[in-house]
Amino acid sequence: MNNKMDILGLQIDSVRFAESITKVFEWGFAHASSYVCFANVHMTMEAFFDHQFQKEVNGAQLVLADGKPIAKACKWIFGEKQERIAGMDFMPRIIDAAATTGAGLFFYGSTPELLKILESKIKDQYPNIKISGMFSPPFRKLSQEEMDGHIAMINQSGANIVLVSLGCPKQEKWMAACYQKINAVMLGVGGAFMVMAGLQKRAPLWMQRWGLEWLYRLSQEPGRLFKRYFVTNTVFIYLLFKTIIQKKWRRV
Repeated sequence: MNNKMDILGLQIDSVRFAESITKVFEWGFAHASSYVCFANVHMTMEAFFDHQFQKEVNGAQLVLADGKPIAKACKWIFGEKQERIAGMDFMPRIIDAAATTGAGLFFYGSTPELLKILESKIKDQYPNIKISGMFSPPFRKLSQEEMDGHIAMINQSGANIVLVSLGCPKQEKWMAACYQKINAVMLGVGGAFMVMAGLQKRAPLWMQRWGLEWLYRLSQEPGRLFKRYFVTNTVFIYLLFKTIIQKKWRRV
């Protein structure tokens, strides 16, 4: 078992990037029902204020440090240098490895138009890749009948790995609801579909290294992301430093 690091209630796994990729393929080829969450500041704060959501994320077989601030928090609180494992980087690595190993991939989420673009981009780069299926669910709450139908469709596809792009917290809730029902490993990769399809750009590498990817994304979607980054991030920083100070006081 991996060591777990409690970051404001989320149990972040102490694991290396390469090791997490290996685990995903082990579960995928065994058709072991499992799911992986990529924790950034937004998810951490959603979970902090919603204990049911916190339970759903912590129920994942892996909770990875997606955001640079989460990776840094592991260092500041636990003294452990945790590698950042971003969903945006994870998805291309999974696709690359799947093309070599023959693992079947299922893409769930986004829009039909984007899925077509994504399929074309992936097949251009990896002509022999096994895409078990793609499906864009309705942008509303699903009925139980619809949920059961989607689960059956994915299982019948024989997919080893299901890449899920519904946005946080919807995708994490969906994966938790499908745990022990879908016979594959599910990865909640969020906006990685858009980036890989070439419809959205990532921040330059220097911004990623300095933990400024949020600033780049804010410049792209200021209306939608202003509250998330300026309000949510401020609360996160306050709670993080409060935790660090309390831990230091306990040592005195």
